[in-house]
Amino acid sequence: MMKKSDLLSLAICIAIPLIIGSISGIATSGNITTWYAGLNKPSFNPPNWIFGPVWTVLYLLMGISLFLIWRSPAGDARNYALTIFGIQIILNFAWSFIFFHFKQTGWAFVEIILIWLSVLAMIFIFYRISKPAALLQIPYFLWVSFAAVLNGSIWHLN
Repeated sequence: MMKKSDLLSLAICIAIPLIIGSISGIATSGNITTWYAGLNKPSFNPPNWIFGPVWTVLYLLMGISLFLIWRSPAGDARNYALTIFGIQIILNFAWSFIFFHFKQTGWAFVEIILIWLSVLAMIFIFYRISKPAALLQIPYFLWVSFAAVLNGSIWHLN
């Protein structure tokens, strides 16, 4: 049974990626039905409605994973893991602005490769501390892999 303090920590850890994702989503959503709709896209481009639910699940998993790392013993390993989590979430946040707001599909592709690398690093670092925390990031890694291919394809087609 979790203590009240653990429940509060879990709620905060889940809220962090959800809020960051919501801000970037709201800030860039206006370009989805205008600029993005007019782009040439590959045949494997999913329908727009799928992105919201997928990202919501991924942000929930990120938050749970963050909580597992947060409640691990304090020390250099945990600090390093929290730092890499912070780096990847900042990169995640920035991608939406680079792609949708600034309409820089090439730079967004470079940036999503950095996200991919940071998520991969996060999985390896988390694994040393909490295997469940690392495994919870596998769907995120797979989605970013797909998103990188999609981003690269859109850049190439336009």
